[in-house]
Amino acid sequence: MNAAVASVLTKTWWRYGARDDSWFSAVYHGLNLFEGAAWCLLAVLVAVRYTKHRRSRWEVVYCLAFASFGASDFREAYRLETWLIVAKFVNVVALVSLRSHLIKRFYPASRTY
Repeated sequence: MNAAVASVLTKTWWRYGARDDSWFSAVYHGLNLFEGAAWCLLAVLVAVRYTKHRRSRWEVVYCLAFASFGASDFREAYRLETWLIVAKFVNVVALVSLRSHLIKRFYPASRTY
């Protein structure tokens, strides 16, 4: 890999430290932990829906996409790097695509999840 590309992908934009007195760091850290838990809760809801209805195995992928997005927020709570931003973008695209497919095809009456 090109050294310039590698340095951009591994660049750290923000890091949380326990001794950091910045209000921004405390809020950013806390919100990312909360958001990670929320995404994991959505993963559980999708898993429950799958176990009840079993309409498509794509729901398992959808559940894993929510869980991985939650895990990325837990990582972001401590450090934000370029590769993580790229991975989160790819994950969001996957979530939107999977949601569109699953809702249209298997749950047309549902508008929540």
